[in-house]
Amino acid sequence: MEMAEKHTCEQCGRVAIGLQSLGFCVSYVCKEHADSSLLALRSGEEKACDYCYLERFATTDPE
Repeated sequence: MEMAEKHTCEQCGRVAIGLQSLGFCVSYVCKEHADSSLLALRSGEEKACDYCYLERFATTDPE
């Protein structure tokens, strides 16, 4: 997925690295506030299982 706009972490306001949906809670998060499962994904990768959805935004920045 290519981002049309930069999203910010809903907890601290930094640039978000992805979107995580854990149950009914959906939020944009930075590296510091991301779940370990989201951090394990590569740039541009998505994962869905049961009630969880994780999307690591595609980036050209080195990780």
